[in-house]
Amino acid sequence: MDISSIQKEAFLFLKSLEVNNNRDWFNDHKDQYKALEADVKKFYQHLLERMRLHDDIERLKMFRIYRDVRFSKDKTPFKTHFAGSFSRAGNRLRGGYYLRLKPGESFIAAGFWDPNKEDLLRIRKELEMDASNFREVIQQPTFTKTWGDLQGDELKTAPKGFEKDHPDIDLIRKKQFIFVKNFKDTEVFAKDFLQVVNASFKMIRPYFDLMSDILTTNLNGESLLD
Repeated sequence: MDISSIQKEAFLFLKSLEVNNNRDWFNDHKDQYKALEADVKKFYQHLLERMRLHDDIERLKMFRIYRDVRFSKDKTPFKTHFAGSFSRAGNRLRGGYYLRLKPGESFIAAGFWDPNKEDLLRIRKELEMDASNFREVIQQPTFTKTWGDLQGDELKTAPKGFEKDHPDIDLIRKKQFIFVKNFKDTEVFAKDFLQVVNASFKMIRPYFDLMSDILTTNLNGESLLD
């Protein structure tokens, strides 16, 4: 197997699963799924090894294909994608990486999906005081060429305790601080896909360094880790 890219057979299976999303069909094709899953896991594991050359990654988590339908209106039992996340090590390193593989909808993401209320307030306070360093990092041409603009859910108005007319309210309103890069299927199947994903994750590092510094210090710049 070429572990530098994803095989077309994996996407053909996911397309068939989307049309036949039921337990009988899946059980009849489970051996095929297990073989394809093993190949995909090898890709993620090899990516992890590459990432550890430029970041301190604590663990890789592969998500199960089985859906939890207890509280969902969608009762289809299986996900129609492969996905995994990469966690950075320790309290001093913040941010996370994510890779989803799905026909026509593959993407990587990096950043802060669900910051707790303390971290969210700390980020907002930093932006309220001075957002110039933040903007400088995320607006670097080499950075935006890879990752585009900052994304994430946001409030419709200013958070409680913040001025609505603050010059950086566009950032302060954010509830998530993430970047997303989409891939066409042809890019996923290309021989350099693993290299492209790894290089993209490496490019996010200045953003992670800045956010880690913010989240491990107070507004006076004093460490919270001592």
